[in-house]
Amino acid sequence: MCGDYTLRREKRYVEVDVRFTPDGKIRPLAINYDKAHTYGIDRVLAVKHGTSRLGGKGHCFTCLICGQKRNLWLEQGKWFVEAYCSVPESCAS
Repeated sequence: MCGDYTLRREKRYVEVDVRFTPDGKIRPLAINYDKAHTYGIDRVLAVKHGTSRLGGKGHCFTCLICGQKRNLWLEQGKWFVEAYCSVPESCAS
């Protein structure tokens, strides 16, 4: 039906403010999602090496952001989040 939207997941590459500790660990502090939206990271819950459901391998930082648990990935020097975007369903003629 025209005007209906579905949600799909995509890799959204983002800027991340990070702190490097003296022992070499990385601590993400904030995600700059776009020019208008910067989200502070309340807490890092876990860090592991793994594979994203959207493809790619890297370090997965499970973070608490605005009370929501989100995965932030570091893949070959680039940061991304698994974002949801709305896509219009195709209209049949």
